[in-house]
Parts: sequence; C-alpha cells; structure tokens
Amino acid sequence: MAVRAPQRRRTPPGARRTRRLRLATTLTVTALAVTGGVVWLTRDPDAPVVRERCWASVEGESTSLSPEQAANAATVVGLSVRRGLPARAATIGIATIVQESGMRNLDHGDRDSLGLFQQRPSQGWGTPEQVQDPVFATNAFYDALIEVDGYRDLPVTDAAQQVQRSGFPLAYGDHEPEARLIASALTGYTPGGFTCHLRGADVPLENGDDSRLTDTAQRVADAAATQVTTASPAVVAGTSGRAFEFTLGGEDPARTAWAVAGWAVASAGTYPVTEVSVAGSRWTRAASSRDWVETATGLPAGGVQIRVG
Repeated sequence: MAVRAPQRRRTPPGARRTRRLRLATTLTVTALAVTGGVVWLTRDPDAPVVRERCWASVEGESTSLSPEQAANAATVVGLSVRRGLPARAATIGIATIVQESGMRNLDHGDRDSLGLFQQRPSQGWGTPEQVQDPVFATNAFYDALIEVDGYRDLPVTDAAQQVQRSGFPLAYGDHEPEARLIASALTGYTPGGFTCHLRGADVPLENGDDSRLTDTAQRVADAAATQVTTASPAVVAGTSGRAFEFTLGGEDPARTAWAVAGWAVASAGTYPVTEVSVAGSRWTRAASSRDWVETATGLPAGGVQIRVG
C-alpha cells in the first residue's frame, strides 16, 4: 500500500511527553492497599487489587500500562503475529501509537486525525469509523509499513516516519525502549513477560456445553481469531462452554502459544477473561497479583487455553 499520510503539524514533543509510558527497571511489582485514605505498599500477592495495571517485563526491565493501553497493545502486537510479521514490526507499531495517541483510541486529533495511529480520513486511510477501529487501523499501518523498503533494518523512527509523515519525525525513536519490551512480551519471545493485576470480572449466567461456547466465551474466541491467530478454537470439555483452546503449529508453536496467551491477559481488561494456561504455566484473574504461576496444566507445547467466567 502506498504511503498516503502527508506531513502535518503535531503537538510539540515536549508537550506530548506526559502521554508516554514510563520505563521502570525492576521486575518486582508491588500491589497497592488503601487504608484510612493512606496508600501503603505491600508485597502480599493475595492482597486485593486496588489499582488495575499491566506490565511487560523483559530481562530485568519493566514498563507499566493501563488496562486500556494493554488491550490496544495486544491488538497491535497480536496482528503482527497473526500476519506472520517479524517482532520488529510490532516494535515499530507500538512506538508509533505511544507517540501518536498515548496508546489510546482517540476520537480527536490534529485536523482530522483519529484513532490509535492518528490516521487522517482525508488522506485516504479510511472512513472516520474505520480508522477508529483498532483492527482496521493496525492493518492499514502494517500494509503501509511492509511497503517500506528494508523496514526491518531501519531505525524505528525512520521506519515509522516513512509511514506516518509526522511533523516531528524524530519522536518515534524516543519510545523504542518500552516498545521493545511490549513487543518481546506479547510476541512470545519472552514467555510470561506480560501480566495484568485486575479486579474480578462480571460474567453473565449463560448456557453452553461441550459442543458450544457461551455467547461471552464465543465473543472472546472470535476476537482472538481476528487479532492474534488464524487457528480455530475448540471448546474445552467439562467447562459448560466457558473455556476454549487453540493448538498452534508452525516453526515455533510454544512461542506462538505464549503470544496468544499474552494477548488474552493483555485483553482481560476489555474481555472477562478469568484464566489463561499454556504448557507449565497459568495466569488466574482472581490471583493475578501472583502473575504467571508454574503449574501442571496438561497442555502440550503449542497449546493455550482461555477461560471466561
């Protein structure tokens, strides 16, 4: 796809820094407990979740995201996995949305810019509704990125600028450190590298069985099949249609399973995902402060199971 977005005025980088993710350099994450109006730090993994947050952690470095940002990151990275793009594409995509929108799906922007990537309908990126659909917008971005000659070897800021044509072309590179962490965790190259601490989810009482998912579980399965994998989900027996699993193939099925699992956890602020399992590890919403727990799940390498409710 030809690059269509022209140069446009942007808010100066200094004013946009307040929207950036903050890079932390610790793997230890503390939960917050509030007592008598005072916020205390606690290391108790069973303490109730007061502030919902997500983290991407890789080799001793970590970056924090809100559940909204995590869900948008899941879409951007997940679609790179689904399309078979290199992790470098995901890094460029994440750095771009951090700079353009603070990883939020905005309904406003400079002139007619909208959405995660601040794409302009007047410049051929799509209708206003389309560019505010994270899946459509991300695919449009990747369609343009893969047309950039040698984008895998270009600096992040150069590759992003050739797609975006920003008035502040050097700003994208400022976000490469956190973008690399998020991309590594959500592409599965860092197993268990993405986690969220979330409150409980309200799931309606619905009917399902061993041959049919509940409506809510089907909605999550459809989202996964749209955003992160081309595999077909199978109902997990004995769960009343509340859980489904994917069996991934390819050259590195274990990594791909972790990518799907990361997508599910990162999307759990949007969808009522309560449990995610891969071979040897499980994330549980009710005990999300414990992060990923090593346990026998009965799943093979390349298997991932997602439960709703």
